[in-house]
Amino acid sequence: MSDYVNVTELFGCDVFNDAVMEERLPKKVYKELKKTIEEGKELSLEVADVVAHEMKEWAIEKGATHYSHWFQPLTGVTAEKHDAFITAPKENGKVLMSFSGKELIKGESDASSFPSGGLRATFEARGYTAWDCTSPAFVRHDAAGGTLCIPTAFCSYTGEALDQKTPLLRSMEAINTQSLRLLRLFGNTTSKKVTPSVGAEQEYFLVDKEKWLQRKDLTYTGRTLFGAMPPKGQEMDDHYLGTIRQRISAYMKEVNEECWKLGVTAKTQHNEVAPAQHELAPIYAPANIAADHNQIMMRILKKVASRHGMRCLLHEKPFAGVNGSGKHNNWSLTTDDGINLLDPGKTPHENIQFLLVLTCILKAVDTHADLLRESAADVGNDQRLGGNEAPPAVISVFLGEQLGDVLDQLISTGTATHSKKGSLLETGVKTLPDFMKDATDRNRTSPFAFTGNKFEFRMVGSRDSISECNVVLNTIAAEAFKEACDRLEAAEDFDMAVHDLIKEYAIDHQRIVFNGNGYAPEWAEEAKRRGLPNLPSMVDAIPALTTSKAVKLFEEFHVAHVDAAVGTDVLVVTFVFSNFEHGRSTVTGTDTSCVSFRIDDGDVHSRAEFRRSDRSGPANEAAFFFRFTCVFIDFRQEVTKGFLGAHAFNIYCFFFTHDFVLSFDLFLHFIISNQSSSESTHRLGMQSDSDRNT
Repeated sequence: MSDYVNVTELFGCDVFNDAVMEERLPKKVYKELKKTIEEGKELSLEVADVVAHEMKEWAIEKGATHYSHWFQPLTGVTAEKHDAFITAPKENGKVLMSFSGKELIKGESDASSFPSGGLRATFEARGYTAWDCTSPAFVRHDAAGGTLCIPTAFCSYTGEALDQKTPLLRSMEAINTQSLRLLRLFGNTTSKKVTPSVGAEQEYFLVDKEKWLQRKDLTYTGRTLFGAMPPKGQEMDDHYLGTIRQRISAYMKEVNEECWKLGVTAKTQHNEVAPAQHELAPIYAPANIAADHNQIMMRILKKVASRHGMRCLLHEKPFAGVNGSGKHNNWSLTTDDGINLLDPGKTPHENIQFLLVLTCILKAVDTHADLLRESAADVGNDQRLGGNEAPPAVISVFLGEQLGDVLDQLISTGTATHSKKGSLLETGVKTLPDFMKDATDRNRTSPFAFTGNKFEFRMVGSRDSISECNVVLNTIAAEAFKEACDRLEAAEDFDMAVHDLIKEYAIDHQRIVFNGNGYAPEWAEEAKRRGLPNLPSMVDAIPALTTSKAVKLFEEFHVAHVDAAVGTDVLVVTFVFSNFEHGRSTVTGTDTSCVSFRIDDGDVHSRAEFRRSDRSGPANEAAFFFRFTCVFIDFRQEVTKGFLGAHAFNIYCFFFTHDFVLSFDLFLHFIISNQSSSESTHRLGMQSDSDRNT
């Protein structure tokens, strides 16, 4: 029998949360800090000094010896620099433990070593971290002891955002401002704040550490580059929601406890579709806190796996032939007094405020479908999206039968007079309860689906930060709300104006609504007919950042500074070097050994082994002669000139042996937009398909 865990006592025990602050801070200081958190009031240095002292004392009681400004640069992972609390020794050789308000509020780091998209020259090194007081500090315990981690934003000396958090906080302010304008139009004078709430469902794989170490492709890239399909995969659908094996249950128990200690509301866990694949989902939280919690959760998943002799794989497609991993981003808008702007109520056709919010979001997603697609662009995600396991690359919105019917009424007659209701589900068994069904079914193939009182964005990759997609969602919704409020505030007859605006948005943006099968090949043709963008790869999606509408959007709401170089450099470099890493790993793998294995609920089983030494004579001499083509392009110049095209070519790494050729597609999709594929291939010294078969 496992040890009893008192969750209510365990939860948040290592977090400097509101309860701790209220208990430890003087009442006046606590009230001032709450005003900063809730209203954005500037925090004085005197108040910061008191908060810092109490935070330090609390952290030391928790075993902390160091503090760190914990931030999220554009690397896709978190960053931190640890400073001890100790001061310079006194004359008697003793030291004090000190932490000032200035050290709490501001930190300094070398910004030149982080991605900046060309914003700064390498020699321009100074960067600042700034305390995000809306996300509570926490003490993390690991091999280094206890560390007080302070969530912060990261910016350059000249003020440009160099992280994921700063644009997210700016977008949250934008959606708050415009949402309050909208609420005031409907007579709401009590709500003081609107916050985007987010819950991110995290998928992951677990494999045995010893077998993982035998696969250099897994250790280097997070996915297998070689292998053969096992006799049994996920065909029987017997792993999904199946009984969790004991080894995995022990792992999940420790993951939950570690999450709960740090205030992460780990709620739902289960086996996913693929063998050895699992999911952990939290309760929703404000968007910036949800993004922080997701980073904490991913770290915990990896750390605890090592303790249990396993490795946690967060790559979007670690194994071919079975489902990959994603991260469903559940997004809604809630007020400080508990109103959900996306709650349709029992009679959606009569809920005018909801219908305006809904049609504004349809307008936002339709107008910026390419930008929303780009927010989920990732090298690993390219191998997952579009298969019968994840949403297609075409952005569409699923509304379901109830809201779809209301929208149809608005489009056809100009007025919605009724709403479909859920019916009674009769099981036919007397001992089982009959209950009311929801008004609509769910659609797992939709990229952006309405699921009762929120939208679920299903395209995000499993290892990616959820910040970028929420920056986009918040900002495009803020733009749509602003345009609607501008018109309604100037209207003489509000009731007539809001009715006409809802109808106009419903008609103009009905093309984005699709309630059918997103996996069907017919949908791709239908989407093309509707004029919806189809951006199948990361490189196809990157230019969405540099369109005039995207630049205008982000600059109007002061979310980010975007230009052709800044908006694409980091992504392009990430794409290129990730694929070059895959290529180098392929070379290494074929020049040493290939070990393929099958996965089975957290364990891996070796199937075959082929080593260079197994071949002899002329075959061995020729076996691992390879031709590897490296193409170097000044990507910033290409992007600036507008040469980043929608077409694609592949760089292949060929391994010629005595009796076979193994080709590995690096999925590098760059081609000059005003040249044909064959011309570009010839210019870059590539082989054509006919040449490579010779």
